[in-house]
Amino acid sequence: MNPYAYKTVGYAVKALSNLSRANIRTYGEEDIPKGAVIFAVNHFTRMETFFIPYYLNRLTRMTIWALADDKLFGGGLGNLLNRLGAVSTKNPDRDQLMVKSLLTGEASWIIFPEGRMVKSKKIFEKKGEKKGEFMIESPDGSHPPHTGTATLALRTEFYRERLRRMLDKSPEEAERLMALFQIKEVAPVLDHETYIVPVNLTYYPIRARENMLSRMAELFVGELSGRMLEEMMTEGSMLLSGVDVDMRFGKPIRVAQYLKSSAIQADIGSSAPINFDDTIPSVNMMRKTARRIMERYMSAIYQLTTVNHDHIFASLLKYIPDHKIDEQEFRQRAFLATTLCLECMNFFRHDSLMGNQISLLTDDRYDKFNNFINLAIEKGVIRKEDNSVIIDSDFCEESDFHRVRVDNPVVVSANEIEPLTDLQEKLRDLALEHRLRIKYKIKEYLIKKARFDFEKDYANFAIEGESKDRDVGAPFFTKGRDKDIGVVLIHGYMAAPLEVRALAEYLGELGYRIYAPRLKGHGTSPEDLAESTYMEWVESVEEGYVIMDEVCRKVVVGGFSTGAGLALDLASRVKNFAGIFAISPPLKLQDFSARFVPAVNLWNKLMGKLNVESAKKEFVENHPENPHINYVRNPISGIIELDRLMDQIEPKLAEIQAPALVIQSFGDPVVSPEGALKIFKKLGAKNKEYLMVNYERHGIINGEHAERVFRAVGDFLDRLKTTPSQ
Repeated sequence: MNPYAYKTVGYAVKALSNLSRANIRTYGEEDIPKGAVIFAVNHFTRMETFFIPYYLNRLTRMTIWALADDKLFGGGLGNLLNRLGAVSTKNPDRDQLMVKSLLTGEASWIIFPEGRMVKSKKIFEKKGEKKGEFMIESPDGSHPPHTGTATLALRTEFYRERLRRMLDKSPEEAERLMALFQIKEVAPVLDHETYIVPVNLTYYPIRARENMLSRMAELFVGELSGRMLEEMMTEGSMLLSGVDVDMRFGKPIRVAQYLKSSAIQADIGSSAPINFDDTIPSVNMMRKTARRIMERYMSAIYQLTTVNHDHIFASLLKYIPDHKIDEQEFRQRAFLATTLCLECMNFFRHDSLMGNQISLLTDDRYDKFNNFINLAIEKGVIRKEDNSVIIDSDFCEESDFHRVRVDNPVVVSANEIEPLTDLQEKLRDLALEHRLRIKYKIKEYLIKKARFDFEKDYANFAIEGESKDRDVGAPFFTKGRDKDIGVVLIHGYMAAPLEVRALAEYLGELGYRIYAPRLKGHGTSPEDLAESTYMEWVESVEEGYVIMDEVCRKVVVGGFSTGAGLALDLASRVKNFAGIFAISPPLKLQDFSARFVPAVNLWNKLMGKLNVESAKKEFVENHPENPHINYVRNPISGIIELDRLMDQIEPKLAEIQAPALVIQSFGDPVVSPEGALKIFKKLGAKNKEYLMVNYERHGIINGEHAERVFRAVGDFLDRLKTTPSQ
């Protein structure tokens, strides 16, 4: 291989990769060993032959060559591949070249053990005689994975060990071997070993459509073959739309340990000359050993799959009985799959599955579910009738191999995680579980999670002498006798659930069920709040809503101060609330600390640039009305998050259609009455009320005259009993 040409083409591939919006993330690269390495990589796209050697070279600083399909070596493309260090699968000298370069350390290799691109991702047999085995789907039928990767690794290590022995036992044979493999110095050859490193590439999302590349190809080349058009549509979309590519490296497989059988050892130590293509007595043992190694790296490759939302949704579709399910029930099962299944099982997860999945049950604000459903409808996998999803019973049937990524990406996603058999079993169980059992599991999971999160944060952040008792910050549930209406009751900024307990007890005596969530960062210490974001507060509220939605027919959301703002935010995104009440909702703050925060924030940034960390001001003093509940220090970062929350609420107020009650004190020193009135006017609800009371404090749900506010909320809830659901 020409090193100059290799480097030059590498620059060209780098330039092309810079034009791509594909987001390649690598994991486990610290386990890549030094020495002779064969990277065994799953094969899904044409571009892998060009881009993966470049990325591996950049990552490892090794020279990386690849074994590529002979059909790619026609015309200018073949010239490019030759310069990249690719070798045709039909090159008669390929095996000797690969063994020689691995022995000398000239290059490490990429081999695709599936033999070709597996566009359908169908690589695992789930039934019949071959059940549980890897079987690769191809246009020519199914076949086992190739053992070439293992065979080449074994042959390399066979000759390395043979050379070591012949140096003393038969110097003439040692010299012949050195000449055969063009070895100039023997010491570096003997200092290394051969390893196979399993590598998994997972793409998300898989979406194929016309794009700039496919249109340009048709313009300049003319009418494209169906196969070429499919590849341009699929891989062009991936390159241009910002697909995530998770590249995971498995633990290296040490090949030398597989040469211990007496038959193989006898051949290694034989004084008789062994030419590269000679049939040796241990050939059958070598073949059996190669198959064992192949099964090991194939299993490792697919255990490294990065599970994503599409995998979960598509797999659940396969197992839904009667091919029909209510959409909300589908979301509920998906939620449990993305939480309980993946949290308790040792699978790799896409970044989007590492965070809280509660939005699947509320507004799907990241569009994971809706994007999948729209794709499935577009491809004819499902259709929607009212609130039900009707599943095409044949959607997992075989599609044209070269069209499947365009015609049925849903089945591609389902196929990809079939080798994860433990996960498949869990998904099947979830799909078949009774809906009432699903609802119960969600409720119990979220209640336990809320308590666990609080206990964990309290243990990590509580400050002796400053933090309040645990019962101040713990979320609580008030079990009223009425199952018809449940209330999610949200406390304010720098406070805790105890702030709303008096109101909760009043409403509980009226028969209502109440759940008071703890906002992330609250009820522990200001340091905890300083590390929290308003989106985490949003998720805390959403979890409370889902808990109540599982136990009551209708749900009302309400809160005090920042809790009122969070209630408004939730009601603007989730449309099935029976009502909403907002007590002292913030839109415009009176508080001095909020006005000088921008200046303090600027000061902190300046001190950070000057590396004067000790001069930063991270907290301001707080003088709360209820010091037994509220923090006495207010983190600057928390005020900034509060400001971000309020900024995004106002534009969404018109979306709130549920009956609404706004209560505000005219003498509030923290929240401007003008802001509360502005909120009321912008609410989209036709049925809305505004109550102004004249108390000289912010905390009007505790202390003197709080009963007036309680009665207003109780009367509002009583009226909702006779109000039809929205």
